[in-house]
Amino acid sequence: MASISERERSEVEAANAARTTPVVFIHGLWLLPSSWATWADYFRRAGYAPLTPDWPDDPETVEESRANPDVLAKKTLKQVADHTADVIGRLEQKPAVIGHSTGGLVAQMLAGRGLSAVTVAIDPGVFRGVLPLPASVLRSAGPFLVNPRYRSRAITLTFDQFKYGWANALDGEEARRLYDTYHVAGSGIALAQMGNANLNPWTESKVNTKNPDRGPLLILDGAEDHTVPWAIANASYKRQKRNAGDTEIKKMPNRGHSLTIDHGWEEVARTALDFVERFVPATRT
Repeated sequence: MASISERERSEVEAANAARTTPVVFIHGLWLLPSSWATWADYFRRAGYAPLTPDWPDDPETVEESRANPDVLAKKTLKQVADHTADVIGRLEQKPAVIGHSTGGLVAQMLAGRGLSAVTVAIDPGVFRGVLPLPASVLRSAGPFLVNPRYRSRAITLTFDQFKYGWANALDGEEARRLYDTYHVAGSGIALAQMGNANLNPWTESKVNTKNPDRGPLLILDGAEDHTVPWAIANASYKRQKRNAGDTEIKKMPNRGHSLTIDHGWEEVARTALDFVERFVPATRT
């Protein structure tokens, strides 16, 4: 397990010194922590202390990631969750946790461990017990799931794959800009763990939805999302709403999987912030 980086250590120290509520942002496959830069600034201006942990061994920049994509391979869901839990464990206050895509799944895993004061899972990945498998998911991820050789690889999407799975609600110019700016390779094993969650009783893609210390949870989903369609997000919500904590879901109209990084990111961030503020103020006594 990779130790926390100097950048992560610096964010922890800053959050503890600020004595305001920390907010931990967890990225998903095919992105880096830097994809949260606008969100971190948005929540900082609202009075929170943002942290953007790595997945283990994340390069610092998109350019480094593209030059050495193999470093992004073989990262499992448990490794990512454990690494993020290590960062959270160094905080003096229990944080809000916000995750997107696979990061949305990890956010729920951490909430299920009782590590989150309030959680927002955006277009969250599949965990065991979430059964729908819409056709768009098979088109987006199916080619990588049927070939076991991809599990040990770092998978890079072609632009056409990115356009279908992430940017289908955008025009071609913005889709290309996002692909060139943000896209990096992703761990094949993490993708397989989600894809096979309901076939493998020992999968790491599982969430303790019954923990009474889970805290409030909001699931957000893009109405046009091909990677995590509404059927998947709603199935996650139905399992989570059995928890005693507040559990809500909201559909973001006309939005695809890129909703945290595209031109409409601020509407999504505002929705997430409103939910966090309802339960955890920026300044806690």
